[in-house]
Amino acid sequence: MKTFPLPTDVPEVHTRARILSAAKKLFARKGFSGASTRDLAQAAKVAEGTIFRHFPNKKAILIELATQGWVEILTDLLTELSEMGSYKAVAQVMRRRMLAMPKNWELWQVCFVEAQYHPELRDRIKEEVLDKMMDVAEAFFQTAMDKGIYRRMNPRLIAQVFVGMFAISGFGHYSVLDEGASPKEELEMAEGIADIFLNGVLAKG
Repeated sequence: MKTFPLPTDVPEVHTRARILSAAKKLFARKGFSGASTRDLAQAAKVAEGTIFRHFPNKKAILIELATQGWVEILTDLLTELSEMGSYKAVAQVMRRRMLAMPKNWELWQVCFVEAQYHPELRDRIKEEVLDKMMDVAEAFFQTAMDKGIYRRMNPRLIAQVFVGMFAISGFGHYSVLDEGASPKEELEMAEGIADIFLNGVLAKG
């Protein structure tokens, strides 16, 4: 059987993607401050100098990784919102997104935890991602109110609460639920959060 040698000139875009992928795992495990560029080079299987051909410094890697991560997380959420058949089906949307969060734990770890310690990262995420995504969510809930499905409230506030509950639920999987929680327990948590968002906690009088 004839074999062909693997190409040695890996496209630069693939190298950049490999560095970002390795950084996500490394920063989630060791934290940004605890991971050196040497560690990153070993994890990405590239020379340390290669990292600096693609990024001016380690902070630039963190900012790009976290910004892309937020875009991915919220774009998925808002896409589901725009495609669902009923405004009441928001519970199903939240449940699907929340149950998928554990698979993306490394990304969430980097996006949320590191943003607390790096103001420039937090500001960039707010300006380039959150503000734009919040505008889309606000319009979504405004339409629901115009149709009489949701009661009249500040649509911006509803959007902020929704995105906030969505975000907190991701960490709830690790902080609220017991370690090794069953799929049934995860489902109950997701449905409970969605139910509280839609119906509140007061008994109907």
